[in-house]
Amino acid sequence: MVKRTSKKKQKKAGRVKKFFIKIKNFFVGIKNKISEKRKRRINPHKSFRRSYREDYNRELEVPGIMYHIFASFKVIFKNWKLFLPLLIISVILSATFIGVMSETTYVQFQDILDETSEQFVNGDIGNVAKAGLLLLSTVTTGGLSGDSSEAAVVFGVIIFLIIWLVTIFLLRHRLAGHEIKLRDGLYNAMTPLISTFVVFIIAMIQCIPIFLLIIVTSAAIQTEFLATPFYALLFFIFAALMIIISGYLLSSSLIAFVAVSAPGLYPIRALHTASDLMMGRRIKFIIRLIAIVIALIIIWIIVMLPLILFDLWIKQFKWTNGIPFIPICLTTMTCFTGIYITTYLYLYYRWMLGYEEE
Repeated sequence: MVKRTSKKKQKKAGRVKKFFIKIKNFFVGIKNKISEKRKRRINPHKSFRRSYREDYNRELEVPGIMYHIFASFKVIFKNWKLFLPLLIISVILSATFIGVMSETTYVQFQDILDETSEQFVNGDIGNVAKAGLLLLSTVTTGGLSGDSSEAAVVFGVIIFLIIWLVTIFLLRHRLAGHEIKLRDGLYNAMTPLISTFVVFIIAMIQCIPIFLLIIVTSAAIQTEFLATPFYALLFFIFAALMIIISGYLLSSSLIAFVAVSAPGLYPIRALHTASDLMMGRRIKFIIRLIAIVIALIIIWIIVMLPLILFDLWIKQFKWTNGIPFIPICLTTMTCFTGIYITTYLYLYYRWMLGYEEE
C-alpha cells in the first residue's frame, strides 16, 4: 500500500510540475514576442538611464511651414476637378444628414447685434465689425450645424471619416502620377473605414485628460475655486499636465489616421508605425498644427467676412429674405477645411517617409 500511494503521489507531482512548466513556457513565449516587437520599434529612451540629446534627436528634412501651407492649397487647386465634386458631395451629405444653421437663427444673431450696437457711439458699430461679430458668434455657438442631437454627431463623424479617406485615396494616386476619377475614390476608399474608426476611438480615449480638464474647469469656475492664488497655481499645473499628456498621445494618433488608410495595415500596427515616425519629432509636428490653426483662422476671416458683408447688403431687398446664403457658405467652408487639413497632414506624412510631391 505504501508503494502504491508513493507512486500516485509521484505521478500527481509530475503532472503538477508539467502544468507549471507549461504556464512558464507560455509567459516566456509572450515575453519573447513582446521583446521582439520592441526591438523592431524605435525606442531611444532606456529605463533608469539618462537620455542624451544626440540619442533621441532625430533630424527631419521637410519643407518649411509656409511652403507646407501653400503646397497644400496648390495640390487642391491643381486637382480641382477631383476635389470640387468631392466638396459638393460633402456639403450635400452634411446638409442632408446633419443640417445647416437655419436662416431664422442667423437673423436672430443680427437682431441681437443691432440691439447691442445701440450702446455704442451713434448706435452703429460698423458693417465690418458687425460682420466679424456675426462670424465669431456663428462659429463659436455651433452654428455650423443645424442639429446637435446624438444622431447628428454620429453622422458628422461618419461624414468626416468618408471625406478623410476619399481625400487620402485621391491624393495617394494623384501624387503617384496615376490617372484617377472621383468615383474610384468613392467606391474604393472605404476599405479601411473600420480600421480608421478604431483609431478614432483610441484617439477619443487619449482625449480623456482634456475632457477631465473641461469638467474640472467648469466645476472650479462654479465653486470659485480659482479665487485663491495658491489653488489657481495648482489648477494651472494640473491643466498643463493634462494638456501635455493628451498632446503627446494625439500627436502620433493624427499621423496614425493617415497611416491606417494604407491597404492591409491594421490599427494597432498603424499606431506603432506612427509612434516610431513621431519619436523625437513631436514638438516640430505640434508647431505645424499650431501654424495650420492660425492659417485657417486667417482664411476663414478673408473668405467669410466679404460674404457676410455681401449678405448684409443684399438682405436690404425683401426678395432675398429667407435665403440661407451664409449657413450654406459656413457648411461649405467647414467641408473645405476638412479636405485641406487632410491634405496638409498627408503631405507631411509623405515627407516623413521620404516622398516628394511632383
